[in-house]
Parts: sequence; C-alpha cells; structure tokens
Amino acid sequence: MTATAEKTEPAGTSPARRFGSFKGLWPQWLLFHRRPRLWQELLLTGVGYFLYSKVRNLIPQQESIAQRHARSVQWLQDHLHLNFELSVNRFVYHHEWLAQTMDYYYATMHFVVTIGVLVWLFVARKRVYRGMRTALYATTLFGLAGFFLYPLAPPRLMPHARYGYWDTLKLYHTWGSLADPDVEKHTNQYAAMPSLHIGWSTWCAIAVFFCTRLVWLRVLAVCYPIITLMVIVGTANHFIIDAVGGLIVVSAGFGVQWLMSGHPAREPAPDPPPGTEPPSWARRPAWLPNWLRAPSWLP
Repeated sequence: MTATAEKTEPAGTSPARRFGSFKGLWPQWLLFHRRPRLWQELLLTGVGYFLYSKVRNLIPQQESIAQRHARSVQWLQDHLHLNFELSVNRFVYHHEWLAQTMDYYYATMHFVVTIGVLVWLFVARKRVYRGMRTALYATTLFGLAGFFLYPLAPPRLMPHARYGYWDTLKLYHTWGSLADPDVEKHTNQYAAMPSLHIGWSTWCAIAVFFCTRLVWLRVLAVCYPIITLMVIVGTANHFIIDAVGGLIVVSAGFGVQWLMSGHPAREPAPDPPPGTEPPSWARRPAWLPNWLRAPSWLP
C-alpha cells in the first residue's frame, strides 16, 4: 500500500490479447491506464452520493406493502430454517455494550470503510481504481432498483409482540442512526432489500483482497463482510435474505464492469499504445483551478 508497491504493479497487456475477442462496450481508449483525475472523481462521487441519497429517500414509503413483504420473507426463512436472526438479536439486546457497538458500527462503518477503500485505490492502486469504482457504482444502482421494486420493512420495525425483534437503534438512542428522530423523518425506513451494507462490504473485501499482498490485510478484508452480517442481523436491520440480495447486487455490479470493459475489475489496466490520446472533452478543462488536479505528491 505504498508508492513502491504502486511502482511494481504490473502494467498488463493488451485487452484483446488477455481477454479474447470481446473487448467490452466502453470505447477502447477508456480501457487503457489513465491517471485518475481528482476533479473528475470528486465530481463523480459527489453527484453519485447526492443522487443515491435523494433517490433512496424519494422512493415512496409504502408501509403496508413493506410490512407484507417482511411477513413473506419471515415465512420463507422459517421454512428454509434460516431464522436464527431472532436468537442473535435477543442476545445482542441483553448485552448493552454489544448493542451500542453494533448500532454505531451499522450507522458509520459502511460509509467510512467504503470511502477509505476508494481513497486507497485512488492513491495506491491506480490501475485498478476505475474498474473497482465502476463495480461499486453499478452495485449501488442495482440496490436502488431493489429498494424501489421491493419495499421491505426490516425485522426491527415488525410488531414486537408477534415477532419478538428488538429495535436496538431506538432502545439505546443511537445518534445518527435510522432510528434517530432527526434522521428518521428524512430517511426511507423500508429500503432493506437488498442489504447494501453487505453489498458494499463485500465490494471492499474483494477490492482489498485482490489489491494487496499483505496476509493480515487480506484476512481483515474477508472478516469485514462476515462481521457486517452479524451486525445487520444482531441489530435486526436486515433479514438473512436481504444479505443474499446484497451478494446478488454486488455480483451484478462486477458483471456490469466486466461487460463494459471486457476484463475483471481486479485486472490492472494496460498502458496505451504510443500516441494514443483521449478525446479533448475527456481532458481536464483549461478553466479548472490547478488545486483540483491530483497533487503531484500523491504516489
């Protein structure tokens, strides 16, 4: 994860030679390595997060439909013997320190870790950054489609008297969580299918596992989505089937990236042939301030 590691990163070979005749749907000049530009990534990430937040919260909160879907999911899990959420949730509820830890993990880590991995890829793994970023954004778009097509109440919002789930976010007054009154009134409470906590954490695990040689970091990457699964179940924010949905959308996200580029996201982008230049519209505009460029001190 240092500048030295970046210098030894393989340059790759021609996309056509490495991946057969299929070259992806992107224009060929997009498949070659280009230094990521800070202004482009800030703009893309900012616009993407703004649209994600707006679209997620503009989806109608259809409580009756979401509760009906939750009952259906609970019934399905009972018949598939995947109904251990209640036992985990009760255990967490009876240990306040654990509930508080999981609540704040749920409210913060999926943003902090995902952004951290994106920044690390941008700084130290430039040849795979764009492919991994495309997979993440595609995953998020599939997640938004799931929120719209299948509104689903999380277990914590199902009637406690009948199903027994404890809403630890509300019980322990987790600041900044979906149960925080200031957040709750501006957030869609019925966007549980698929679980983007699982989708994003799995993306982080794949990105780190394939982009580092450090064994301890690879082990940590593999553990991250597993811990996230225990958190979303322990806090009753998701069903197990929501987690399966998260795995499906992240798989679809990487599939879209492969379809567009013709190679896996983990593969370093090859160098362009001599004289290859992107079209003028893709270059940094002359009017853009120099401070928005990627600083020269970045490795």
